[in-house]
Amino acid sequence: MKLTATLSALLSVAAVSASHNARDHQKRQASPSPPPPPSTTNPGGQAPTGALDPTESIALSQLTSGMPEREALTATTSYEAGATAPVSGAPALPTPFVFTPGVWPAQDVVPPTDSDEVKEWMKELEGFDIPDLSVTVEDAMCDSNPEAKAAAEERGWWTCAPGLTRDTDIINCPDKMTWGVSFDDGPSPYSRTVLKYLDEQDIKATFFVVGSRVIESPDILVEEYMAGHEISIHTWSHRHLTTLTTEEIVAELGWTRKAIQTVLGVTPTTMRPPYGDIDDRVRNIALAMGLIPIIWTRTPSGAQMDTEDWKVAGGLVTGSQSVDSFNAILGNASIMDTGFIVLQHDLYQVTVDLAVHFTLNSALSHDPPFTLKPIGECAGVPASDLYRESNTNSSFPIVEGEDTDVDGDGTPDTPGAGNENGGNGNGNGNGNGNGNDNGNNGGTGNGESDSPDAEGAASVASSRFGVVCLAAATLLGSLLV
Repeated sequence: MKLTATLSALLSVAAVSASHNARDHQKRQASPSPPPPPSTTNPGGQAPTGALDPTESIALSQLTSGMPEREALTATTSYEAGATAPVSGAPALPTPFVFTPGVWPAQDVVPPTDSDEVKEWMKELEGFDIPDLSVTVEDAMCDSNPEAKAAAEERGWWTCAPGLTRDTDIINCPDKMTWGVSFDDGPSPYSRTVLKYLDEQDIKATFFVVGSRVIESPDILVEEYMAGHEISIHTWSHRHLTTLTTEEIVAELGWTRKAIQTVLGVTPTTMRPPYGDIDDRVRNIALAMGLIPIIWTRTPSGAQMDTEDWKVAGGLVTGSQSVDSFNAILGNASIMDTGFIVLQHDLYQVTVDLAVHFTLNSALSHDPPFTLKPIGECAGVPASDLYRESNTNSSFPIVEGEDTDVDGDGTPDTPGAGNENGGNGNGNGNGNGNGNDNGNNGGTGNGESDSPDAEGAASVASSRFGVVCLAAATLLGSLLV
């Protein structure tokens, strides 16, 4: 059985309909994340420009959904085909992406499910008993889905069961006072402002990218990857996944996976569901396709580690209100036993300004200090295991028989679990039979520090990720028909 198988103008914030965004977010209740831009974007356009320097400081009071446009940065580095990848074992950069009409689905809409590619990707689910859960309606609003809401815990529905996750989800950074840095919904022209800031501060982040944006801004995705940031999947059209059929979910994940692989030459092994909208059907589909779900952290009181920058982009709150709200939530960090994963966005100018001028600066100056890391690193995942082509993890993704057909052309084209580089050095948590923190972590974690304490922390983080992988492997094994 085979298991696992553009350049364009983004609308400026001034052109985004604040009323549309506000209505959308008010409907979605606890589903934070701005919608994708309207599907009027066309590959081949120019990035938005303006009169204001994007790196200039800006007053918090100026950060609103109608703020003046700031100029988008231009690329300072270009990468040629064949450039060495930043990840050990990963292939060199492929030929630069050129958008070809008709090859890719329409942007910002759910891709058709009758394509040859989707038919191939559906084969990755063969042999697994994907839960037969009903789709939700009304953008997965809890009150519009009373039966599903009542059974939220049984369904594993994160949206309507606050705090409910599964062992197969990455939901925090194991080490206390560690901030998992992430940005959703790009790449966009504003992402370069984020990249410049992260480079200046020597910070790495995880970028959860939307397939429709990948084919639109491939050069920016390359810049993110080659700068050493982590790349993960955030679907093709940014829909609530529990509202989609199984075939539509496969299409959303498959086309995004293919877009990333076409641009970068690597295929992520992680994903984040838009709005955090995931249940056991969505979760198991993702796992069967070799993707571990990552969600931002909820505090013990139920608050979300969400900057709420999307509310500013949607015109629901001001920048000052967003920052004040998030700072209040950050007060939970010192009473948490673990670190946390924070939700931010790089699609809109205002969300980027909030990040680089306020939120991340606050993180760096916090007392006691936070340690800022990308999510894979903070969870103890070796960089090689974040992508199929370089993966050395023998426990996940599970591959039986053949490798994955990422491009959906009917021919397997990526190595399966445990590639030709050998070894499983990610710490698969099998040391004492249950993968707990005291077991042999099966690998080195980041293993580069001479400090015993640092090595111990790396071992614990690595073994905890091993628990996630082992849980995913065990779950999928139990679902085999």
